[in-house]
Amino acid sequence: MRAVDTNLLVRLLARDDARQLDAAERFVSKGAWVSQLVLAETLWVLDAVYGRTASQIALAVEMLLKHEQLSLQDEDVVGAALARFRERPSLGFSDCLVLETARKAGHLPLGTFDRRLGRLDGAQRLP
Repeated sequence: MRAVDTNLLVRLLARDDARQLDAAERFVSKGAWVSQLVLAETLWVLDAVYGRTASQIALAVEMLLKHEQLSLQDEDVVGAALARFRERPSLGFSDCLVLETARKAGHLPLGTFDRRLGRLDGAQRLP
C-alpha cells in the first residue's frame, strides 16, 4: 500500500490549494497508509499554522479514522488517543497519542514532567 507524507495529508484536511488537493485525492483514491508520525506532524501544522481549535483537530482525526481510502497506523491507538484528547483537549493530541502508544506496547508508566499529562492513568509525573 502507498503511504502519504505530512504535506499531502495537510492538503486533504486544509483544502486550501485546489490543484494540490486534486492531486492528493487522486493519490489516496487507491488507498494509502498514514503513519503516526505523519498524523502527529499534520495535527501540529493544523494547530500552529492554521490555528485550528482542539475540537476541529478532534474532528479531523475522526474524519481520518473514518476515511474509506486511508489506513492509519495502529488505528486502535489513534482511536484511544482521540477519546483521551476529547476528555482533556488541553493536553494536545500528540501527548495523548504518546500515552496510548506506550499503553498498547505495555510500557507504562509513561514518565513526564508535564503536570497535565502526569495526572492521567498510565502516566507518572516526575518531580
